[in-house]
Amino acid sequence: MRFGKNGKLAPRFVGPFEILDRVGKLAYRVALPPNMAGVHNVFHVSMLRKYISNPSHVLNLEPLQISLHMTYEERPDRIMEKQERRLRNKTIPMVKVKWLNHSDEEATWETDADIRTRYPELFGEEQFVETEGQAPRG
Repeated sequence: MRFGKNGKLAPRFVGPFEILDRVGKLAYRVALPPNMAGVHNVFHVSMLRKYISNPSHVLNLEPLQISLHMTYEERPDRIMEKQERRLRNKTIPMVKVKWLNHSDEEATWETDADIRTRYPELFGEEQFVETEGQAPRG
């Protein structure tokens, strides 16, 4: 098995990783993540590929307000969707919340009542798509 997959589905390249230093004429030491601790971190140039920059790889994050206990409060950014989850004998209104400092893919489904009590300012303008009858994803 190579990098978690077997056969044709195995990725040809993994990364990108930072080059730490040059070892000899044709070898480089690479900073590998902890989950690749079993892989030797020196590679021949023939095993490396040039990194092609992609604007989506650049993250523009606002600085976090970290407390003395090295924690920060998650704050919602906006409500993306609203739907009703139907159980056998009751209906639960749900909202999909996008959180600050997180991408759209990391949005979570929360109960409408909980978000309304904790963050009432989010419900001033309801500009989201309503999808009824679908089960919440994520």
